[in-house]
Amino acid sequence: MGNSLFKLTSLNLNGLRSANRKGLQAWMASLRADCICVQELKAQAADVQGELDVLAGLQGYFHYAEKKGYSGVGIYTRHEPSEVRTGYGDPEFDAEGRCIELRFDTPTRKLSILSVYFPSGSSGEERQQAKFRFLASFHPHLMQLQAEREFILCGDINIAHQAIDLKNWKGNLKNSGFLPEERAWMTQLLSQEGLVDVYRRLHPDTTGEAYTWWSNRGQAWANNVGWRIDYQLASPALAAQAHSASIYKEQRFSDHAPLTIDYDWSL
Repeated sequence: MGNSLFKLTSLNLNGLRSANRKGLQAWMASLRADCICVQELKAQAADVQGELDVLAGLQGYFHYAEKKGYSGVGIYTRHEPSEVRTGYGDPEFDAEGRCIELRFDTPTRKLSILSVYFPSGSSGEERQQAKFRFLASFHPHLMQLQAEREFILCGDINIAHQAIDLKNWKGNLKNSGFLPEERAWMTQLLSQEGLVDVYRRLHPDTTGEAYTWWSNRGQAWANNVGWRIDYQLASPALAAQAHSASIYKEQRFSDHAPLTIDYDWSL
């Protein structure tokens, strides 16, 4: 691996077809990322194949939800993976299309990029309990990965980790996405388990500029009443080579903004 840049983007699309109608492909062409991890496809294979499986010259790999118009994740890449893994071994959430992993292995390095869409618990207690089940089953999967290889997880994690990560933190202490149990899960991953929140490593104190999601209710976007719930979580060695991060807000493809981070390594 040389010292050239690896540009990696994460974006919740809130519907692949919808985002593409809003100019996604042209933006991807101008961005020239190496990989773009996308979440919430809201599409099935029949909707994507032959039309949206290659965008801006990047080949897409996908994990669709069984339920139509729901969830689903993908990765668009200009580098051919050595292996593609869909799901992570939990039948409940693999059926929801929540995780895809591309492996880029060489004789000297084992490296994975994951696109993950964590469940939201905001619709009610039933989905909040599902979210807790996901966190409980996904944590050991990440620990197993970490023991075996370097990786970067890109995703809509649906958790704002700290008060700095959302506009109205006091008003959200009892709301999904900022619950103490969710935040403790993130803290354990980042402190005890050693994964790195790459954006925060580069921008430890940034508040309003860091937000990646705005509710469609009220004037959240206009007033920047946002949340930082989209992340790149990386193994320490990879995170140490990150040198710039940006959140793109000039165009809106969904209710989320793309998070792009440049790393000092290449595939």
